[in-house]
Amino acid sequence: QVQLEESGGGSVQTGGSLRLSCATSGSLFNRYYMGWFRQAHGQEREGVAGIPSNGVPTYAAYVKGRFTISRDIAKNILYLDMRDLKPEDTAMYYCAALRRRQLSPREVEYWGQGTQVTVSS
Repeated sequence: QVQLEESGGGSVQTGGSLRLSCATSGSLFNRYYMGWFRQAHGQEREGVAGIPSNGVPTYAAYVKGRFTISRDIAKNILYLDMRDLKPEDTAMYYCAALRRRQLSPREVEYWGQGTQVTVSS
């Protein structure tokens, strides 16, 4: 059974930092391109960052330089380190396993349940 379980969300002030974690099924983790998406209230879900099992990560322009995606293969955990957070980063953040190296919701095969990030000014 495929499982993706996020944790680490919370409320911070502008300029703060958070680390999101996504615990995954071992069989899933090494086979898929893994990514983080977010969805703000009333907005479409959008890609934040993606990382292959080996290779260079990809970032959305609005988080580049502030967010870092990484994967711990030994623990089967995907991370998203977020710093210099802004109110516009407020959203539900989702971990995802993608069929291809394309950071699009259409390519997602498995979703986590999401974890809320709220940034106050």
